[in-house]
Amino acid sequence: MAEKPGGRVLIVDDEASLLKTFRYCLEDAGHTVSSAQNAEQATALVQSRVFDVCFLDLRLGDSSGIDLLPVLKAAAPWLRVVMVTAHSSVDNAVEAMRAGAADYLVKPCSPEQLRIAAAKHLHARRLELRLEELERGAAKPVDRGQLESRSPAMAQVLETARQVAESTANILVLGESGTGKGVLAKAIHEWSGRADGPFVTVNSPGLSGELFESELFGHRKGAFTGAIQNSPGRASQADGGTLFLDEIGEVSMALQPKLLRFLQDKQYESVGDPVTRQADVRLIAATNRDLAAMVKQGTFREDLLYRLDVIRIVLPPLRERPEDIVGLAEGFLAEFVNTHRCRARSFSEPAQHALQAHRWPGNIRELRNVIERASILCRSEVIEARDLALVDGGAGPSATARPGAALSLLALEREHILAVLGSAESLEVAAKQLGIDVSTLYRKRKQYGI
Repeated sequence: MAEKPGGRVLIVDDEASLLKTFRYCLEDAGHTVSSAQNAEQATALVQSRVFDVCFLDLRLGDSSGIDLLPVLKAAAPWLRVVMVTAHSSVDNAVEAMRAGAADYLVKPCSPEQLRIAAAKHLHARRLELRLEELERGAAKPVDRGQLESRSPAMAQVLETARQVAESTANILVLGESGTGKGVLAKAIHEWSGRADGPFVTVNSPGLSGELFESELFGHRKGAFTGAIQNSPGRASQADGGTLFLDEIGEVSMALQPKLLRFLQDKQYESVGDPVTRQADVRLIAATNRDLAAMVKQGTFREDLLYRLDVIRIVLPPLRERPEDIVGLAEGFLAEFVNTHRCRARSFSEPAQHALQAHRWPGNIRELRNVIERASILCRSEVIEARDLALVDGGAGPSATARPGAALSLLALEREHILAVLGSAESLEVAAKQLGIDVSTLYRKRKQYGI
């Protein structure tokens, strides 16, 4: 499928006629265009909005585009700046490229040259976004196996999700820990008209108030200890796409008013920066907590809940989807055969019965962990019930349930964390059971790829 245009372009030039010509040309190509006639206007626009590409004239009256370039790049490090210059100043344009410009155009340029340049740098910007998503682990394709179900309850959830995907309304996904709320959020994004835009996740647990605000809204260099450079924040990175706030119930009361304002007006300020910014995002939030009960307890704002809860989707726990358990297990096994080069290829009938009889308090996450462990430790092509090492009461796999299986200290720690996560109702509960704080558990999950 051809990539859609839809880029956000800024044109900076002191000639009104050229601004008008450039705008018409780029808008006809499907881009959203803003313009500025001087450095002050351009700086204000870049500070308050998100742009992908900027066409910057080398000469802006009495000022220079080369002098403005570092100011724009400081405010928006991702911005791809194309210097527009006359024939006689190509050397200056090359100098500008050394200073951070991505390209240059020589005036007069044809409409086709302008459109090609915009498309080229928009494509490059999208590749950068994809790379950032890959580095965050958010760009992995949706695990379609988790979205295939023979359960009537789950089928209804998926039908609703597809139906609301094309809207811009906020969505609140509810469900126990491990039910696949993040997978569903990513699927909704891919089913929506924003699929070509970024999908950005903010994990609330493990982040203090200031760090969460910085993660979401960005910060200015020097705003706090450790802020060694400007950071745009996840809201800015999600502009034009979807912002997924995982475990929204963990957001502190102090930050909830700022989040409410962002939901209402799509406006925010970065930490340590008074400039008001805008971001066009579709918001999906998820939690395993009872937000209505938290409102009554005074730990969650009622007006924020109303803003989040425009469309509610409740994911059923795995124990209410018994017809899906074996199919999910087989899908995970196929994945681990490729990942770990395992011998196991199938489940015996007793193993299937054991999977269906288990209560799965950790839901799909627990099931995945159990199958990964069994696939690694099983020494034959068929996984037996004993290989699953299911503990009565659904506590998950036991690191000592397989006599003779030698595991390193790190592997034992990973297994223990997996088991606790599989049975705990939330990350906070799991951290308490493990005797560590939530931020440490968050780091351990990243370390072990959990």
